[in-house]
Amino acid sequence: MSQEMVLEVAHLHKHFGKVHALKDVSLQIPKGSVFGILGPNGSGKTTMLGIVTDMQKSDSGTYSWFGKGSDHRFRKRVGSLIETPNFYSYLNAYDNLKITSLISGRGNNEEIKSVLTRLDLIDKGHIKFGNFSLGMKQRLAVAAAIMGNPDVLILDEPTNGLDPEGIHFMRKILIDLAQEGKTIILASHLLEEVQKVCTHVSILQFGDLLAQGTVEELLGDSYKIVLEAENIQTIETALKNKFAAIKRVDSSNKQLMLYLEEKVLPQDLNSFCFENKVVLSRLEVLGAKLEDKFLEITKKN
Repeated sequence: MSQEMVLEVAHLHKHFGKVHALKDVSLQIPKGSVFGILGPNGSGKTTMLGIVTDMQKSDSGTYSWFGKGSDHRFRKRVGSLIETPNFYSYLNAYDNLKITSLISGRGNNEEIKSVLTRLDLIDKGHIKFGNFSLGMKQRLAVAAAIMGNPDVLILDEPTNGLDPEGIHFMRKILIDLAQEGKTIILASHLLEEVQKVCTHVSILQFGDLLAQGTVEELLGDSYKIVLEAENIQTIETALKNKFAAIKRVDSSNKQLMLYLEEKVLPQDLNSFCFENKVVLSRLEVLGAKLEDKFLEITKKN
């Protein structure tokens, strides 16, 4: 039985003058997933999200919400934060959320207190938006997105500009929402944060979709192993010749960082080193990082 998709994008193209911002982008976002759209500034993330939320028009291509099309009626099931939070600076949080609810057709005035409480803004509800800190502005934008209990949340760089405490708070909110069954579409350049919360990822670069799939599929069995010894550099070439799984070696002082594309047993590495008169002071297997895979994929293109 095939997995239900909340959003399907097919062959999107978008130009801004001579800039080809999206180049034949197609992707599928499964129901209940936390789907990360990764890429640096200028990769096309915000442009694509703007198209599927009717803020922009594509030059060609299609998209479909919930398998039913792109009719604006489906947008009521989608809450979004695209680019910077857009509120009236002279109004307080309560009044801004009232206006947001009227415009979006989602939620009501009775719901405002609960969403402000959830985003830790209940004590700031009567403060004018213009006096909010950046973190408070980001949290109010997420509060607006979850008004009306939408099925899908689109969040464009929700941790942008936040300090570590703010990032941790936002991460917890995203995890809680995902556990409630929301589908979350998260555009970000913070790869470590994406790996902590996302189930699926796609990678955009200069408008090209380079990869998409589950986090596990994208990372595969790749991992890193650190070797340290006084004379470790003497066997760097021998290691690469012996173990075909080693795809790259970074060398520094008394350390080798091995990047492997398939599993190699640590004890086999240790034995090989010992046989070559290298006694390791450290052998550590490091988990695969999305950042490493991202750099590997983007450097190929």
